[in-house]
Amino acid sequence: MLKKTTLLALVCFAATIGRAQTDTTQVTPPAGDTMRIGNIIILKNGGPNRGSDINVNIYKKGSQKSSNVTTNWLLFDFGFNNYVDNTNYGSAAAQAFAPGSNENWFNLRNSKSVNVNIWFFMQRLNLINHVVNLKYGLGLELYNFRYEENIRFTKNPPSVYKDEEIQYSKNKLATDYVTVPLMLNFNFTPNKPNDRSFGLSVGVSGSYLYSSRQKYVSDETGKDKTKGNLGLNDWKLAYIGEVQLGPVKLYGSYATRSMFKDGLDQTPYAVGLRIGNW
Repeated sequence: MLKKTTLLALVCFAATIGRAQTDTTQVTPPAGDTMRIGNIIILKNGGPNRGSDINVNIYKKGSQKSSNVTTNWLLFDFGFNNYVDNTNYGSAAAQAFAPGSNENWFNLRNSKSVNVNIWFFMQRLNLINHVVNLKYGLGLELYNFRYEENIRFTKNPPSVYKDEEIQYSKNKLATDYVTVPLMLNFNFTPNKPNDRSFGLSVGVSGSYLYSSRQKYVSDETGKDKTKGNLGLNDWKLAYIGEVQLGPVKLYGSYATRSMFKDGLDQTPYAVGLRIGNW
């Protein structure tokens, strides 16, 4: 009677634990009489031929091991872009590219100068205990610089002039890049779900300019575009970083040099929100 009471108490105790836990990893216990309750397996060794010895072992199913490579598909960035203007407008190079120009020519409408990035994928490679990781990916960076003044870009050869005859209701320079980011990622909470994790990443990105155009709208011209060689650098190298604070993910980038080949020294940067798992 005491043995049966003891066994029943252990079964009840195991059932209580099993209701409080959930796991799907399979466990293969040793041979013997078994009973499964929730995620608890009770193994009874012995029987009527072994006298009064009854050993009861309780096995808890383990958790899955984290993968060393994880992939996040299709992330989106939404933010604002601007540039640091270090142009010497009195120099011969600046006046050759934009005759009569000054810093006011290139003032931006900050609220309408936006950056949208589309990342086809991001991968994270475990380096040290899933805390230190290598993060890399592939995507598109789309920059829009909305000008306040009526400036116009020309090509062959590229230059800029100020249109004194037409008032533009919309005037923007758009630059589109194919980009490969490479970052060192620090995940300070590797065992927590993404919406409660904390971490940061720092690194660099390399980009190729595959499209550039100026788009302008006025009563006189309607909607029009100037596409092609506008005097921009074909390649962009940038310092990049991101911070994850639970469900909130922030990103930033700062180019290492001007986006123009000659004349103007304007170094672009962007900050905003990232939409993705990590």
